[in-house]
Amino acid sequence: MAAGEGAPDRGTATYPRGVSGQDPGEPPEDFQRAVAALRSARLRPEVVLQEAPAPQRLAPWAVALTADVLPPDGGGEAEPEELGTGRFVLLYDPDGHDSWDGVFRVVTFVRAAVEPDVAGDPMLPSVGWSWLVEALEAHQADYAQPSGTVTRVASESFGSLSDRPPSAELEIRASWTAADPELGPHLQAWGDLLATAAGLPPLAAGVVALSRLRRAR
Repeated sequence: MAAGEGAPDRGTATYPRGVSGQDPGEPPEDFQRAVAALRSARLRPEVVLQEAPAPQRLAPWAVALTADVLPPDGGGEAEPEELGTGRFVLLYDPDGHDSWDGVFRVVTFVRAAVEPDVAGDPMLPSVGWSWLVEALEAHQADYAQPSGTVTRVASESFGSLSDRPPSAELEIRASWTAADPELGPHLQAWGDLLATAAGLPPLAAGVVALSRLRRAR
């Protein structure tokens, strides 16, 4: 995927908008390989990626992507409403990190609307977490030290807003350590998690979809 360019701060090197680094010099080779792997990953067409400003204080190097899940074929609308949103951040510390048990840490967030009755299912958090684990395993992503939370948020309106129907959302926050710079399978697994949470059916066996990138504005 091609990356949008952001305006560099004065006195620093020019990085793609989604990349941040504490060192104004050339990014480490392993980090460059990881970023290249992310940009070449293929996701299903409903998941639209965009590079976003990366956090600057969590690790010496980082890259961030955001995603919107759109209805298949746009749902017949000129400007379709997204079914889910998410954020994928890769942190890199060449000196390693004790809590990571490695040098690459993936930090992710997924949010999608669900039916209120589904949100009330006590098994939903466990099922949501299983979607992530199964996606990582399906893409043979080499990972360790997974952690995260699955949250259900239900809303009901009253008073002057009582005409609004009840609504509910599922939020999945997860992080894990990637064993090497080959981050493509990790991004693909996260894309599958996002699509599943948004209610999209799985792709047919053998179908490979190209990811789409929204250029940063």
